[in-house]
Amino acid sequence: MKDFQKKFKVKSVTVSRKPSETKEETWSAFIGLFDENNPHLKGRAPFEVLDIPNIEKIRVRELRNISYYLMGNDLIINNLEEVSIAREGSVVIITGKQNLPK
Repeated sequence: MKDFQKKFKVKSVTVSRKPSETKEETWSAFIGLFDENNPHLKGRAPFEVLDIPNIEKIRVRELRNISYYLMGNDLIINNLEEVSIAREGSVVIITGKQNLPK
């Protein structure tokens, strides 16, 4: 897959991984885009999913409130106004704007 950068208007994202289909590939990044906070607590489906194959790691930059749920092995990033997701080689970079409650 080629490098890219996309911007989305979202309230939250979930960041997960899924195994590759062959031994030659690395994991895939599985990023769900939601229009509400904590969608995993309500069993909501994302309005869009990015399935990005052959990813070594994900970097989260410029965002401060991130939760990691051990039960589901997911990162949840709430209180977003927008998020940018870019691929650079085998790395996904997530940046965005958060509206954090005081």
